[in-house]
Amino acid sequence: MAALLAGTALGCFATQPVLAQTPAATSAAINIPSQALSSALIAFSRQTRIEIFVASSLASGKRSSAVSGAQAPEAALQRLLAGTGLTYRFTGGRSITVEAAPRAGALGAAPAGAIPLDEVVVEGARGLPPPTGTIGQPPAPYAGGQVGTGTRIGLLGNRSVLTTPFNVTGYTAKLIQDQQARSLADVVQNDPSVRNDAPAFSERDSFFIRGFSVVNLDTAFDGLAYIANPRRSVVEGIERVEILKGPTALLNGGVARIGGTINLIPKRAFDEPLTRLTTTYLSDAQLWTQVDVGRRFGASKEWGVRFNGSYRKGDTPLDKNAIEVGNLSLGLDYRGDRFRASFDLAHSTQNVTAPTSLFNAAAANIAIPRAPNGRRNTSSSLEYNDSRYNMAAGRVEFDILPDTTIYAAAGASRYLEDFLSSSYQITRMDGRATNSLAIMPLELQGYSGEVGLRSKFQTGFIDHQINISASQSINENYSRGFFPPALPTFQTNIYAPVHLPRDSISTFGFPRSSRQPLFTRLTLRSLAVADTLSIAGDRIQVTVGGRYQDIDLQSYVTRPVPTRGSLASTYKEGRFSPAIAAVVRPTDKLSIYANYIEGLTEGPSAPATAINSSEVFAPVVNKQTEVGVKYDFGTVAVTASLFEIRQPNAYTDPGTNRFSVSGLQVNRGAEFTVFGEPFEGVRLLGGVTFMDAELADTAGGRFNGKTAPGIPTTAINLYGEYDLPWVRGLTFTGRMIYTSKMFYDQANTQSVPDWTRFDLGLRYAFTGPAGKPVVLRASVENVFDKTYWASAARGFLAVGAPRTYVLSAQVDF
Repeated sequence: MAALLAGTALGCFATQPVLAQTPAATSAAINIPSQALSSALIAFSRQTRIEIFVASSLASGKRSSAVSGAQAPEAALQRLLAGTGLTYRFTGGRSITVEAAPRAGALGAAPAGAIPLDEVVVEGARGLPPPTGTIGQPPAPYAGGQVGTGTRIGLLGNRSVLTTPFNVTGYTAKLIQDQQARSLADVVQNDPSVRNDAPAFSERDSFFIRGFSVVNLDTAFDGLAYIANPRRSVVEGIERVEILKGPTALLNGGVARIGGTINLIPKRAFDEPLTRLTTTYLSDAQLWTQVDVGRRFGASKEWGVRFNGSYRKGDTPLDKNAIEVGNLSLGLDYRGDRFRASFDLAHSTQNVTAPTSLFNAAAANIAIPRAPNGRRNTSSSLEYNDSRYNMAAGRVEFDILPDTTIYAAAGASRYLEDFLSSSYQITRMDGRATNSLAIMPLELQGYSGEVGLRSKFQTGFIDHQINISASQSINENYSRGFFPPALPTFQTNIYAPVHLPRDSISTFGFPRSSRQPLFTRLTLRSLAVADTLSIAGDRIQVTVGGRYQDIDLQSYVTRPVPTRGSLASTYKEGRFSPAIAAVVRPTDKLSIYANYIEGLTEGPSAPATAINSSEVFAPVVNKQTEVGVKYDFGTVAVTASLFEIRQPNAYTDPGTNRFSVSGLQVNRGAEFTVFGEPFEGVRLLGGVTFMDAELADTAGGRFNGKTAPGIPTTAINLYGEYDLPWVRGLTFTGRMIYTSKMFYDQANTQSVPDWTRFDLGLRYAFTGPAGKPVVLRASVENVFDKTYWASAARGFLAVGAPRTYVLSAQVDF
């Protein structure tokens, strides 16, 4: 692996200073304390905007000299590398390569007059796009390598995390590998403002961000909506998982993304060839094999190919549960001087035996009993969930001017799902429950497209970055709903489940997912414009803009057959959603920001029981105000934010029997996060979120002032790594996740208790007998085998996973 850091060019091995005629030769204030060399080079690149490429094996164990004061970047780099045995050479108009200095008299030794330097190491690759582009490698990792220094902020493009007026985090492929993540759910649990509300060992992932539901269907792929896997996103082919918190009508458009948006950035080939094989064992008997291959071709390595494939199969720690997952992804890209393009293909299958259900619930008249053991499965071996997913997406960019880029992107996906599954409702405190079986074949098709322009220019003393985007997204749902008739309902107990014999239910004759009628079609069309105005050398930045969005929702009759396919209802409304955000930077290390931004959801329809039955309401506007501060200590950064999100709710007034959008949920929160490497060999990631989610203006005022269900008042996620000093390459890892008490119902009479989970692990990196890098990883999740209700959101209960062992071996060839 290599690391790429943004900037201008640097040269060496010349008797005359190459930088004398370049902007990089201009003196600048550079302040980098003595530290681990990899972290020092990252800080150097960020302060000087110089792109650095270096093989990761070179910097291990090395420290940089301190650099302070106004000086030319070349002189600063020489001081950083002094005594390390490394040198540098010019590799492009905007990049340098750091490498081992040749020995005196050796073949290929530096010519007379070259600057001799000691050795250096950073991780990444060449291929950063220009400031107005996005195709290529994502922004460089921050110190510690676990999060990116920047993320994609929707139509605004790539922006630095520490100078963006929103709360954003981009988790790197290194973190995904080191934590042995199986899906997106394993990655987002690093964020204290995100909670998983899907049960362990189900067929899907589902999240709450800032107290609002964000299902996997809302996940974006490379900035495009509705084409990611709508149930579960595997992450073998993903370079970054980016989380943008809060409503995103201006930035991303779309609906149902009130708490935030998750964006998946696909892997691209590095300049250095990569062939990586990883084998993994997961308890109780799952074997997992992954292959990752990357190559670049052409005189300037302009063509790139990145292939990822994986297969996993076997029993899980949950009784009777087994899972089979196959995944293939192919990423192609081209990078020219002014033109860039990418194309991605993905295919995955998932077959789950005896899956747990998302829809487990409790009756309203009982207290929620204690959670069952995480190994107890109420599902029977005859139950299943089988799915297939295919996706294709492409993106092109062209720089019509050095700081002006036009772009276009499009994608399509198809998801098929067949299942026979059960869900229970707890009826007694002793764990007795009623279990119900259902079949629901499903097909989802997604289409998404976008065209836009990004341009940077200056008017007088004001710098501008203009962003214009037009987009359209379509989500089609082919389904006839659940098929419970003729399927049994039976009594069980969550502590001692009743299981049906494997051959007791026949699914013969039931329809399949590929033969379903169209149920709903949601079409979103939008036009967005934003301008970021900067003054005083970017010390003050203000972003103003808005998006006009048209929402078109059509529903069709799916049963009975004589009327199937006819239009049942239609809805079409549009609205303009404004946004304003600002950043003030008193110093290079400190950023203070604020924003007002909106989210948009389709308007509800009055139910048949209301006196205004079938009345369709305008789009519902969700509003966020947020203030925050971010501080960069050089190798560790901290952020703090305060926010309020107001979401209107609809209900039928019990006195008038009129349905209206009159309710309100107000989520107020405080977030504190930390990431980076505060000390050499010590890396931290995580934070704490405090939340006050209040119901207001409820039906008849019945629940006014109550806490919204499924939202904890306190959530803590903290992950850490420590490089053990007595064994080189050996790293100890640990994680703590805490979730406070949550209410299950709006009346706040039912609740689930707080819980804390601990994970521990070891990682050992070394050079194998053939000189190839090898990484061994071992982890234990839920070390103390804690039994707990992981979620009580949306009226459903989810049991936490039991103790789970994960072992893996990674080899680069």
